[in-house]
Amino acid sequence: MRIAICDDEKKIADGLRTLIEEACKSLDILIEVYTDGNVLLQRFEKKSYDVVFLDIEMPAIDGLSVARKLRELSEEVFIVFLTSHVEYAIKGYEVNALRYLTKPPVKDKVYEIIEYVQKKQADEKTLWIKTNDGEKKLKLSEIIYIEALNQKMIIHATSGNFEVWGKLNDYEDKLCGDGFFRIHRSFLVSLSKVSGISGCNIKVLGGEELPVGRTKVNAFREALILYADKEAF
Repeated sequence: MRIAICDDEKKIADGLRTLIEEACKSLDILIEVYTDGNVLLQRFEKKSYDVVFLDIEMPAIDGLSVARKLRELSEEVFIVFLTSHVEYAIKGYEVNALRYLTKPPVKDKVYEIIEYVQKKQADEKTLWIKTNDGEKKLKLSEIIYIEALNQKMIIHATSGNFEVWGKLNDYEDKLCGDGFFRIHRSFLVSLSKVSGISGCNIKVLGGEELPVGRTKVNAFREALILYADKEAF
């Protein structure tokens, strides 16, 4: 697990690092500490982290601004705010933050967060795909939609687009039980990435519009409702 800590108070950052190391001795964890949010963002663009502990109040760039940029780069990163003022915590909802920790962080609370992330990663379903660069493991949560294009397919994901060989029917068989729906002969879409519906078109994460086959509109709407109900629990 890759963890970043960003706090302009190095004493707080180093103390949190020690807490994580003490609480998670049995886990394979890499921790890197930053005192400037801009430096963290530059690093994140090259290699992402699984969890970012982020101070809300920093001079160069505040934590909320950093969090918004992180969320643009990744839908998957877990963001945990560090704050001395609880009233700031509600702003975390704007960037889908996992939670907040009051300063100085408490060991038990830190361990709860790491344990939660570890469980989420263990439960994460993946798909092995064959690309021109070899085999790659892709998280299902990364996939936005799969497009059949002539004799090949394009997997559109939050981490990039991947050209693969195969048949859309095969992917439909594999993924239909994991929140995916065949909306058209050429498109298999992740229901979690649908952001809007307009007539026979849907909008997905990233703003693209995709057509829904006229014979599939009602079934698609039903599948979307069932998926939303299931995720609500």
